[in-house]
Amino acid sequence: MKHKDIVVSGIRPTGNLHLGNYFGAMKNFLKMQETNECNFFIADYHSLTTHPKPGDLQGNVKQVLVEYLAAGLDPEKATLYLQSDIPETAELYLFLNMNAYLGELQKVTTFKEKARKQPENVNAGLLTYPTLMAADIIIHRATKVPVGKDQEQHLEMTRTFARRFNRMYKVDYFPIPTAYNFGEQLVKIPGLDGSGKMGKSEGEGNAVFLVDDPKVIRKKVMRAVSDAGPTEMNQKKPEAIQNLFTLLEVVSKPDVVSYFDDQYNNCNIRYGDLKKQLAEDMIAYTEPFRERIKELDSNEEYLKKVMDMGAEKARASAQQTLRDCREIIGFRKIY
Repeated sequence: MKHKDIVVSGIRPTGNLHLGNYFGAMKNFLKMQETNECNFFIADYHSLTTHPKPGDLQGNVKQVLVEYLAAGLDPEKATLYLQSDIPETAELYLFLNMNAYLGELQKVTTFKEKARKQPENVNAGLLTYPTLMAADIIIHRATKVPVGKDQEQHLEMTRTFARRFNRMYKVDYFPIPTAYNFGEQLVKIPGLDGSGKMGKSEGEGNAVFLVDDPKVIRKKVMRAVSDAGPTEMNQKKPEAIQNLFTLLEVVSKPDVVSYFDDQYNNCNIRYGDLKKQLAEDMIAYTEPFRERIKELDSNEEYLKKVMDMGAEKARASAQQTLRDCREIIGFRKIY
């Protein structure tokens, strides 16, 4: 029997899940939970760098939990837990910080960007974000981590910290995690603003969220950037128009895509008709998610059960790691 890879991925409790998240990451998470030992956590420790209000933090955590369950994460197949329910993470974070160096932390691209954008809030949590991320990953002795382009440097630092611990204490304890290879190109979902990708930070009208009601979706899609139309047959689609067709491809039937493609190639395209079709297909595609979100949001008992079950499973793994680490370092056994 093939040994399952241990996978860890964190979800920051900020903003709603949108179609870009769903097609770009979530669909792969759903595949991963079928064949791997997956640990998906809500990264509420990480969110403290922006000093959220207690009520906002609780609300954001619940929102993320509800939407990821609605999108298909299965607590029976994957360990789904809250980062702050695993205090062992904070202890491992402390151990790693003792062996992390100021110079290497200051060179991290995301730290430099945050420090530039928010000079009034350059806190220690921002500086040591890579060590907390490393603790999140290696506390379960993970072997695979799904990461986006912006997180590759952090994963490389996790590898550095794991190697450093092994070298310092002359052990072969922590596996050196690698990026999860999905075996296919990741889907990049464009936004409605005519360029780039769908995202939370690009403005309210750029993203279509799974929780958006039909009126909101229609309004956003009808405002999507387009142009005056093609001037010659079979001409290449400009980026903004290709974006509309890419969105159509993920939510509409193939014959719908073919119809509008023919209309475009023959210079008969009516963008108003294309947008109306796109909006209705998006509404139909997201309807099951909206219904499930509504259902889960009011089921506090089930949400608590999911969190308790996840915390129990995650703590069992984390406590074993801390027991081992304390023994390796030379601390008295307390676990």
